[in-house]
Amino acid sequence: MTAIHSLCATDLVRLYRRRTLSPVEVVRVALDRITAVNPIINAFLLVDATGAMAAARDSEARWMKGEPNGLVDGVPVTIKDNINVSGWPTRRGSLTTDSGPASADAPAVARLREHGAIFLGKTTLPEYGWIGVCHSPLTGISRNPWNLERTPGGSSGGAAAAALLNLGVLHLGTDGAGSIRIPAAFTGVFGFKPTFGRVPAFPASPFGGLAHQGPLTRRVADSALMTSIIAAPDARDMTAWNTPAPDFRVGLEDGVSSLRLAFSPRLGYVERLDAEIEASAAAAAGVFAELGATVETADPGFAEPIDMIRTMWGAVSAAIVDSLPASEHARMDPDFLRVADQGRRTTVADYLKAYQACANLANAMVQFHDRYDLLLTPQMPIAALEVGRITPADGRFGDDWIGWSPYTYPFNLTQQPTASVPCGLTSDGLPIALQIVGPRGGDQLVLRAARALESARPFVTIDAPRQ
Repeated sequence: MTAIHSLCATDLVRLYRRRTLSPVEVVRVALDRITAVNPIINAFLLVDATGAMAAARDSEARWMKGEPNGLVDGVPVTIKDNINVSGWPTRRGSLTTDSGPASADAPAVARLREHGAIFLGKTTLPEYGWIGVCHSPLTGISRNPWNLERTPGGSSGGAAAAALLNLGVLHLGTDGAGSIRIPAAFTGVFGFKPTFGRVPAFPASPFGGLAHQGPLTRRVADSALMTSIIAAPDARDMTAWNTPAPDFRVGLEDGVSSLRLAFSPRLGYVERLDAEIEASAAAAAGVFAELGATVETADPGFAEPIDMIRTMWGAVSAAIVDSLPASEHARMDPDFLRVADQGRRTTVADYLKAYQACANLANAMVQFHDRYDLLLTPQMPIAALEVGRITPADGRFGDDWIGWSPYTYPFNLTQQPTASVPCGLTSDGLPIALQIVGPRGGDQLVLRAARALESARPFVTIDAPRQ
């Protein structure tokens, strides 16, 4: 039998139904593995072993009676620590936050709980999720299991590291400028950012329409399953679609033979892209052609929107810092304070101009998708950078982290569904990923294409940190 820690959510549910495996066994293995490896990778800031085991026993009893609560009864999950879980604190990677428990579950957490998921703990992020790496004043440095001297990426870095090692099976993250896809790419797991509003969120993120919630998993099917649950309506989010959630597993195996895809290795403006990453992404795009899709090289046709994201990101960062007493600032990440200081120069008119420009960018992508079903790009131009840094040590990108993630933030600005799909390893053994971008509302199509690539080229993974 496959080792318990290697099983995916669909495997677990099938074995629970047959009564050949118990949620108690699964959760015990997950907790033991967290105890063994978290001191090495620092992916968790909270683990609720007592609560998880109690929930596992309750789940076991339901399965023994043949009365599971839902689609993931007994499946262990983790939650990024900027999302509320009732009874647990929400620290957001900051010493400035309240250590008291949240009074209610966030929408996605509530839906998972209704379906019987077992909550193991909360995963690490940088302070207020401000950056694409994973270190914070609250929890210190989180590390990439592929190479402990490299970051797992961020801001959902703890979730990605946990997903890679199957410390839990379903992992809930957030993505405001790449925060699901960056760590998915750096750790070699599957990360999915649904269309904005497809997954309800509450309380509202200060990053507004940039901020998405979605899964990080080892397998595409698990993300499809998880999205089917967390996309259910919740009236607390006035920006959510709040329509019945589709079953995103439907059509997952339908392949890509009828699709027309565009491969854009540089989006028309990316100057710094590692050669082996470009080659690996091109090879992955070629797999789709082998599978029967029409694949053409084509750029989406918009100018680099980095000033838009800098304006919006900086203004929100300033608002977060300025909402805190000045006496707290000394306890915060000094690089975050620097970004906030720059953001204070943004006027309301500047912010509104950037916000309005998002509509033009989104409309450019609407026109692009009139010609192409999906857009393929490299996910990241570099492999995972050194821990404790905000930009690579070689200085290529100066001191601006957004500069080394040019493929992510445009599709937060347009609110489109995107996925980071593992597609290879660098010569020194670090993961490489392909990005799949779909039209707004085209979440099922993105997942279907990701599954086609996974089926043709199964993802390389590891079960323990490399030391």
